[in-house]
Order: sequence, then C-alpha cells, then structure tokens
Amino acid sequence: MRNRLRAVGRTVPLRPDLSRQVAEHLAPAHPRHPWTRATFTSAWGSRDVLDVTLVRPELVAEVSADRPVDQGVFRHPLRFQRLRVDMGVQDVPSFGQEPAAAAG
Repeated sequence: MRNRLRAVGRTVPLRPDLSRQVAEHLAPAHPRHPWTRATFTSAWGSRDVLDVTLVRPELVAEVSADRPVDQGVFRHPLRFQRLRVDMGVQDVPSFGQEPAAAAG
C-alpha cells in the first residue's frame, strides 16, 4: 500500500489552543480525496458517526503512542505533541519503520 493514506491511530481531543494552532495550517481536501464518502467514529468499534472535514494530508505532527498495535492500528489513543512544520510528508517514515538517524 505505498503512497496510500491509511489511518493507523487517532488522538485524544486537542485542547482549544492546540486545535486552533493546527487549524491554521490545514487546507481543504481536493474534491477527489480518497476518503470523500468514508465515515468516521469517535472510537474504534463505535457506531457514533462524527462530522468530518477532510483536509489535505500534507501536515506533519509529532505524537506519542503506547506500543500495543492490533492489526496495524495503535490500540490506545495517540497524544499530540507538536506540529512539525520543519518536515514534509516525504520525510516521515512509513508506519512500522524506524526513522532515519539525524545527521550530526
């Protein structure tokens, strides 16, 4: 599944100040976004459908996560740490790969 957007986790709700900070960097999704008709729920296995605004998958964020993964998805919610405006999506390793060592 190279070059395909795939959800592997979800964060806990962001604090209002962080939510505003992230929103400043988001751009609306292209009309042919692959998830245009997808529905999303508040938790894995939940049937409560959320209102969703799709955005371009171009923003990089640093998150912290517990190690448990079930079927390629983090078992517990992720915690937002910070935006990484210094990185592009091409700089992010694929899920399950170790990041490249920083040049020193």
